[in-house]
Amino acid sequence: MKPRAYITRRLPQAAMDIVIAACDTTFWDNDAAPVPRDVLLRAVADVDGVLALLTDRIDAGLLDAAPRLKVVANMAVGYDNVDLPALTARGVLLTNTPGVLTETTADLVWALILATSRRIVEGHRLIAAGGWTTWSPMFMVGQDVHGATLGIVGAGRIGTAVARRAVGFGMPILYHNRHPSANLEAQIGAIPGASIRYAPTLEELLVAADVVVVMVPLTPETRGMFGAREFALMKPTSVFVNASRGPVVRERELIEALKRGRPWAAGLDVFEVEPIGADHPLLALPNVVAVPHIGSATVATRTGMATMAATNLVAVLTGQPPPNPVNQV
Repeated sequence: MKPRAYITRRLPQAAMDIVIAACDTTFWDNDAAPVPRDVLLRAVADVDGVLALLTDRIDAGLLDAAPRLKVVANMAVGYDNVDLPALTARGVLLTNTPGVLTETTADLVWALILATSRRIVEGHRLIAAGGWTTWSPMFMVGQDVHGATLGIVGAGRIGTAVARRAVGFGMPILYHNRHPSANLEAQIGAIPGASIRYAPTLEELLVAADVVVVMVPLTPETRGMFGAREFALMKPTSVFVNASRGPVVRERELIEALKRGRPWAAGLDVFEVEPIGADHPLLALPNVVAVPHIGSATVATRTGMATMAATNLVAVLTGQPPPNPVNQV
């Protein structure tokens, strides 16, 4: 008999085909809305593997409902939606999808840097509202990106990809990480004319950077990492970009900091609670560019993530080592 698998959302057909070929497969037949919790708990009662999204809570309650479960293949790099200790304690393997979304997410970070610094969204709204009546010397002025100091918090794959792109803008790069990154420094150092320096403390980076990009995972240590104290250290001309996880930032304190003008503006792909509504106070601020968690949202990358997750799932359920394990069981 084939192993049984459950997919929590309709995925690109290439990924669905991988799982269907190897497993007795059921799935939530919707690509826009997450599976309701009660439906999910009933669906996993007799499955051996689950392919999950970051919108699915994988916790002890789900494990109780799925006594046969061997693997959860998370279609994401991060896995803060998963109770990893609970999975490990019950011998359930977790896999993720690293690497495939690195370059695409770095592109989105740069879209936010440029759109926020040059007031692109604000300018569009101004025209649409009939507010463009003339040209004047200080009309819609923004902040320069070329030559500005880029501060990167988190020197993983995506942070490194963001840094590589900064070299083309002639930006000195300052980065903060738990430890210096030999990989990041080697990649940037190999580019003629590039400048990179490690900031041992977050405070040092915030004081010096013109653009602050946050690319850290969500952990107990990084939750609430950016609040009133950190924003007060930034330059009044600085741009703050978060494309990691929303709870890294204390949003109420960010809102107050933006009203005071330090940082000057913010570009956000992630939020404390998602999705946010049209009445969210961040959206009322003219110096905020907000997008709906689309860092990896290109056809090629989302298809790659889905097929990677499917490959991980099938590998475990057919007795093979998965390409991207997170834990050891």
